[in-house]
Amino acid sequence: MNCSKVPSRSSAAIGCSTAFCALALWVLAFLLLPQTAQAAPLLATFLEKAAPAELVPGADSFGPQREDVPVVPALAKGETVGWVFLTSDFVPTTGYSGKPIHILAGVSKDALITGVRLVKHSEPIVLVGIPEAKIKAVTEKYAGLDLKKLAAGDEGSHDLDIVSGATVTIMVIDDSIVRAGIKVAKALSLGGFSPDAAAGGHAVELDRSVDATQGWESLAGDGSLRRFVLDVDTINRDFANLGDLRSASHVEPAPGADAYMDVWVGLASQPSIGRSLLGDAEYANLKAMLKPGDEAIFVGGSGRWSFKGSGYVRGGIFDRIQVVQGDVSHRFRDREHRRVIHVAAAGAPDLTEMDLFVIPASTGFDPAAPWRLQMLVQRPVGALEKLFLSYELGYDLPKRYTKTVPQPVAAAEAGQASSSSPADTSEATGAATAIRDALWQKIWEAKRSQIIVIGAALVFLSGIFFFQSFATKNERIFDIVRTAFLIFTLVFVGWYANAQLSVVNILAVTSALFSDFRWETFLMDPLIFLLWFAVAAALLFWARGAYCGWLCPFGALQELSNKIARALKVPQATLPWGLHERLWPIKYVIFLGLFGLSLYSLELAEHYAEVEPFKTAIILKFDRSWPYVLFALAVLTPGLFIERFYCRYMCPLGGALAIPARLHMFRWLKRYKECGNPCQTCAHECPVQAIHPTGEINPNECISCLHCQVLYQSADRCPVVIGKIKKRARFEKQIGLATSGAGQPAVTHGAAKTIPVQTV
Repeated sequence: MNCSKVPSRSSAAIGCSTAFCALALWVLAFLLLPQTAQAAPLLATFLEKAAPAELVPGADSFGPQREDVPVVPALAKGETVGWVFLTSDFVPTTGYSGKPIHILAGVSKDALITGVRLVKHSEPIVLVGIPEAKIKAVTEKYAGLDLKKLAAGDEGSHDLDIVSGATVTIMVIDDSIVRAGIKVAKALSLGGFSPDAAAGGHAVELDRSVDATQGWESLAGDGSLRRFVLDVDTINRDFANLGDLRSASHVEPAPGADAYMDVWVGLASQPSIGRSLLGDAEYANLKAMLKPGDEAIFVGGSGRWSFKGSGYVRGGIFDRIQVVQGDVSHRFRDREHRRVIHVAAAGAPDLTEMDLFVIPASTGFDPAAPWRLQMLVQRPVGALEKLFLSYELGYDLPKRYTKTVPQPVAAAEAGQASSSSPADTSEATGAATAIRDALWQKIWEAKRSQIIVIGAALVFLSGIFFFQSFATKNERIFDIVRTAFLIFTLVFVGWYANAQLSVVNILAVTSALFSDFRWETFLMDPLIFLLWFAVAAALLFWARGAYCGWLCPFGALQELSNKIARALKVPQATLPWGLHERLWPIKYVIFLGLFGLSLYSLELAEHYAEVEPFKTAIILKFDRSWPYVLFALAVLTPGLFIERFYCRYMCPLGGALAIPARLHMFRWLKRYKECGNPCQTCAHECPVQAIHPTGEINPNECISCLHCQVLYQSADRCPVVIGKIKKRARFEKQIGLATSGAGQPAVTHGAAKTIPVQTV
């Protein structure tokens, strides 16, 4: 049977052809647009956002920007008292949103950070209810940070002030301030720093000719292996010193003298250390695993704290440890890891964890220079909140494993000029890509359980649509299933996981296509990415209704609130068809207005996208200033009398999805030829009045609630089904009379004939 009545073949073909051409041009633009890169420093753009004294105490003005390094002097009565820089001019600062976090910082002549201001970001921290002031307060605490100690690795207590719910953002901020600050200090020779390469000097490098094996005690005695130990009493005291009273109810149990952390590290790619720890055969395997320029470290541990954590079990990023060396930091991925089954060195202690981690050559890690292993410890203090502490284990390779070699003048000059060379640009691009990859992979790993739940829900919903005749066969059971799914969408997808799609997502993608499109930007939020992927597939199969009718948390809130209103006998209103049809275009006008505004200014369009009450009602759960709450309630109130009022007439996201939905390839909704003429049952009962009086279903307005499919099979309310049942009953009665007369079986001569019985 036909799924719905459609326009004439010519008009439908023209519409589909136009839409297809538009889609093809959109895809072509995506494929052909070049990847743009930041061509010039941005310091001057943001300098006016902070007063000189905020960044360098005592300063009253800024001097001119230097030509060789993107910094400006901070002046006090004309004298230079410090320097100001923008972190994103020196290091990749890609955050959770996939866009740079721009931070202004001041540095003194003694290489001390004197002030920090967060001047611009695109992080969704406000969307998840974290006050921006809290993030800014964390950045301002970096005033007084000694870059010399950090570079030397002898500051053992540079605590990472993690804000629960914004871990990735804080880690990027910390990393960018430290690495950019050290780069500036080196470039300006502040506080005893010197440029990385000195012309005609000498360089210290790893001596791989030293390969004698040793026992564990010898390795530990000469510093080939370094150890960090922390007992239970100390970790409890350190968490208590954070001042959060909730920590007291989550302390580590006695005995207090037990080792909470007991970690050993060593440079396993040095032949003597590596062969001693692994044995000849395993060290040969390690060498085969390493690419040119790669290095490897050994990490072993016991105690209650695991340096691998859940990252090892599930793959992805090892989020509890990272190697830091000067302005270089590296967090390990699963493919850079290998377990150690047995330590060959005699006298080795019993270790519960023994692993090798590869540091890629692309990081710029120098095995002959000091480095440190940074370890992150977390303590849950609530259902979703944690406290964090960081500790560091410094490592300085014993001098007997190094050698001094002369450095050619040409190489040194090349190093000094690297800031403007293509090779440096390539390295920076590679570093930025590595950071973005590490961020989105870590985020996906952290939300693994939510991804599984959302994935299972999408599979279940797909089953409903593919087998809709079976799913809608029993009206009562289907109503229970649909209501339960809407509750799941509202509570889990919306209020818990904050996976509410928005027209802002569409505007951001469009803007990215014409600027710097990167897939990893949109991988930063796995649930949003999965839902958009599902929406894209659903648009081809079922138009926009699969999302709007089932997966939109705000749509679920409207429908559930209307169900409650009906249960409380709130009278329902039905708009006249003429008025209802003329209100449809409003949502398209709103979307086109926002889209046009985004071409001028994406930030301005995002501001006016507050016409969507999704952030207030779903993301922030109405915990917002009263004008926003009042607007959200004003939008929801008509929905108590007119089901899904906002969806029908105002939702710009629905309007945006309806445009490509014209390309949907299948028509799944079954219809009878009698639908619309004379029968109007489905049209009268459609929750959003998406069925025309003439019987056809408007795919632009349908939310795929499948109520019409319930009616399609209803033996109580569908006149067509009722008529067929009655006709079949009369036919069966006639057959019964023909085969039995006055209670006697009929006598049949000749071959028996099977009389077909028509079924619905």
